[in-house]
Amino acid sequence: MAHSGSLVEDLNTLESEGLKAVQSAETIEALEQVRIEFLGRKEGRVSGILRRVGEFSPAERPKMGATANRVKERLHAALKAQEVSLGQAVGRRSVSEDLTLPSRGRWVGGRHPVTQVIDDLVEIFRTLGFTLVRGTEAETEWYNFEALNTPLDHPAADEQDTLYLKAGHLLRSHTSPVQVRTLERYEPPIRILSPGMVYRRDSYDATHTPAFMQLEGLVVDEGISFVDLKATLGEFARRFWGSDTQVRFRPSFFPFTEPSAEVDVKRVFLNERGEESETDWIEIMGAGMVDPAVLDASGLDSERYTGFAFGMGPGRIGLLRYGIPDLRLFFENDVRFLGQFAGP
Repeated sequence: MAHSGSLVEDLNTLESEGLKAVQSAETIEALEQVRIEFLGRKEGRVSGILRRVGEFSPAERPKMGATANRVKERLHAALKAQEVSLGQAVGRRSVSEDLTLPSRGRWVGGRHPVTQVIDDLVEIFRTLGFTLVRGTEAETEWYNFEALNTPLDHPAADEQDTLYLKAGHLLRSHTSPVQVRTLERYEPPIRILSPGMVYRRDSYDATHTPAFMQLEGLVVDEGISFVDLKATLGEFARRFWGSDTQVRFRPSFFPFTEPSAEVDVKRVFLNERGEESETDWIEIMGAGMVDPAVLDASGLDSERYTGFAFGMGPGRIGLLRYGIPDLRLFFENDVRFLGQFAGP
């Protein structure tokens, strides 16, 4: 039977040779060859020595196993350290060889384009005397429909269009419930603006999403007329799109306003030749005089007070402002797209 001392000596000798070979390796490829030579499973020199363990008595094997493990651990550690050192050296050489190489671009943070639109809208209406008001996204049927002169048998209240929760609650389908809650809580004069998320059972395509931002405005006081509505929205459009913007009101219908109108704008822009051109008429919002039934449902005297309301989608206005073809780009969180709006 072989003597264990010779095998331990062979392992110690192998350790010294392996550490020298690791230090001598000047490339990652050469270092890999050292690893295969000394620690390879089949042809590695350490494995070759360990295959001789069976020649020794059971009492001698633990000592040889401990020595072999120590040798493998030291060689593994040396290989790892040399690999890191060689990698850093390669990095230093690549930089020193060409200092003109561009650095990796940094992601630039910024406000979402829809948020930018909302902030601009809020600022314009703030200068016109409006106050910002928030509302809950989970509403009751009363505030979302009935208080707004919309009976529950109306198509808008159907489950095919509205996302219902439990016990008569739902995800609001518009921000108009904020109107009723404000009218219940405060006495006129009232001039509020309410942005927020709304939810509908809608398709997800280039022009529709099941969840989107909406911005609602409400004015209630004695003597408010349609002239006030037209003047306010006309001033808003000119401040937002430019002094040459034209505004058009088309008759429409909404359950909570009477009379109601769709509001369109025609903008002036510079074409590719630097000449002034006009867009087609573009719809931007719905509006109208608050229906007396809504004022009565809120506890106000509809014989004394009148008002107007309007609602728009900041996402759609963002499409018009930035020339974006698809609403879904606002929701996909593609930093290549969003980075264009982050500013310098």
